[in-house]
Amino acid sequence: MPKFGYSVVELDTEKTAKASGRELKISPKHAREVCKTIKGMRTDKAKQYLEQVIAKKRPVPFRRFTKKVGHRHGMQKAMVGKYPVKAATRILKVLESAEGNAEFKGLDTERLRVVHASAYPGIKLKRAIPRAFGRSSPKNRVLTHVEILLREIEEQGEVV
Repeated sequence: MPKFGYSVVELDTEKTAKASGRELKISPKHAREVCKTIKGMRTDKAKQYLEQVIAKKRPVPFRRFTKKVGHRHGMQKAMVGKYPVKAATRILKVLESAEGNAEFKGLDTERLRVVHASAYPGIKLKRAIPRAFGRSSPKNRVLTHVEILLREIEEQGEVV
């Protein structure tokens, strides 16, 4: 059994499925923006959206980390955005894993919705870059944890 917990508690285990990716080598800022974008989508639309991001057809709107980020064409709710391909591929794998967990539980995969998607920083890999005169500078690599929770919905968008 894993020694980590999920940030969502008190959920209906019969109608929900969850999956997590731990210590992924992706940017926590990019992962946060991707998770914020796919939260609330149906799984088929979320997978299609992530595949379009990977193909650089649709940008991910950046709402918090917007300094020195350029404008992108075709954005609705934000003016700035990026194409975080690496983060989108890893989050797509976690989403497919959650969908597989839902199928194993016997849930209808056609009626699944992403009700929780979060990304937060994990451990730091500390390294050093050698500099002049025998000194060194830190080179830290922050790993990322990603959690996705799916819930089966009723006919017209009503949550069970």
